[in-house]
Amino acid sequence: MRNRRSKDVSSEDYDESVAMNRTSAAPEPGRPIMTGLASLPVFFNVRGRRVVIAGGSEAALWKAELVQAAGASVVVFAAAPCDGLAELERRGASVALVRRRFEPGDLDGAVLALADCDIAEEAEQFHAAARARGVPANVIDKPAASDFQFGAIVDRSPLVIAISTDGASPILGQALRGRIEAMLPAAIRLWAGAAKSWRAPLKALELAPKLRRRFWELFNERALTASAVPPGPDEFKSLLAEATAEGPRAAKGSIALVGAGPGDPELLTLKALRLLQAADVVLYDDLVAPEILDMGRREATKIPVGKRGYRPSCKQDDIIDLMIKLAAEGKRVVRLKGGDPMIFGRASEELAALHAAGIATSVTPGVTAALGAAASLQLSLTERVRARRLQFITAHAHDGRLPEDIDWRALADPCASSVIYMGARTLNSLVERLAAHGADPSTPALLVERATCPDERVIRGTLASLPAKAAALSPSGPCLILIGAVFAGGVEAEQIREAADIAIA
Repeated sequence: MRNRRSKDVSSEDYDESVAMNRTSAAPEPGRPIMTGLASLPVFFNVRGRRVVIAGGSEAALWKAELVQAAGASVVVFAAAPCDGLAELERRGASVALVRRRFEPGDLDGAVLALADCDIAEEAEQFHAAARARGVPANVIDKPAASDFQFGAIVDRSPLVIAISTDGASPILGQALRGRIEAMLPAAIRLWAGAAKSWRAPLKALELAPKLRRRFWELFNERALTASAVPPGPDEFKSLLAEATAEGPRAAKGSIALVGAGPGDPELLTLKALRLLQAADVVLYDDLVAPEILDMGRREATKIPVGKRGYRPSCKQDDIIDLMIKLAAEGKRVVRLKGGDPMIFGRASEELAALHAAGIATSVTPGVTAALGAAASLQLSLTERVRARRLQFITAHAHDGRLPEDIDWRALADPCASSVIYMGARTLNSLVERLAAHGADPSTPALLVERATCPDERVIRGTLASLPAKAAALSPSGPCLILIGAVFAGGVEAEQIREAADIAIA
């Protein structure tokens, strides 16, 4: 019989990783041998095969739903089945319900045996009957009477991820499943399906192993950052052209404008996290927290391009030129901006230049500082009676002064909530102009420094008192000014954190 691992064996005959590394299948001298694996992770094909379940409980119902979803022909033996099992049979699933107690002979022809037994003796009898027939058995919550266990499952079929803690902590497995679910792109199921359908046509091209590996590496890059649009024939052709191009990557790179949120790393969106973890280069603003940068790939190049008022800053034209240069080199670039990239972030200038250069772009929104501050203080920005309009305004013109073209009457409207960005240094002028346009000096006003961060600070007052209070405390971090009737009251951030800690405990 021919050795399946010889160099001339086709890749369909053994694992893809071996097919792409054909130099040797023998273990490297001195390489550690895998040991201590708690259990063998196996994905078992039960399609069209008999699976027997003993018991009529809700737990048995869950197992029946699971194995029928995998295509098994399921037979459930239960004298008093729960309503869900009867409904499962009525709905035409591949589940047959036999209303009697299980008997050992029912396992004949089965490939798996599952049971829910309250009594330990019954569990042992079921396990013994299965073992006598060579059928792997699982008794729910009875590891001593089980040959295998079910793990927590992430289902993006044909992509399926299973997590096992070897029974040590099922809740930990469920928590990990939640983390993985959150990190997977919405379209990963579609891309996994595309991989399955593209494998045969790719093999027919008889590419060299190196090119085939390159194709799948590029495939992975796109799949892990993909939108919900399903990949089609054009995507296959594009990947193939890029994989087989000679020299450096022929296709241009891409630029993703990504919002980093107001400061708290946990407010970063899932899509932003995926883009960060796929980026070759991250161009980040001065206000992006180091903890957020740490979420990116270790191998990624991280370049500060911050712009801070009244301080030395990168020029906007230089930032745009750098983005175009990096994209032309085929790099996946994340332009990471504090808050939301489309709010006072000069995104329109960057997008216009990138579009003119023919570079692929995307925008991922972030939690803007106004929303972060409102959440931190537990103050609604709108109310049906006191605030029917919400307005975001910058108090910092290109020359560092208060802009002259602000609609002061709208800003003085007592039925509006106003959030002033970059207004700490122009606060005195801002209040004077508002007073001149009829604003009530007793209107509640807050200055929030480093909103959502651990060192967040809130200065409370009114339009009349806030400038003096702010001057006395000299805030140095990024600040927001919140003006409006809805900003009376609120909760201190420290109180909120303490309440959250108590709730978690």
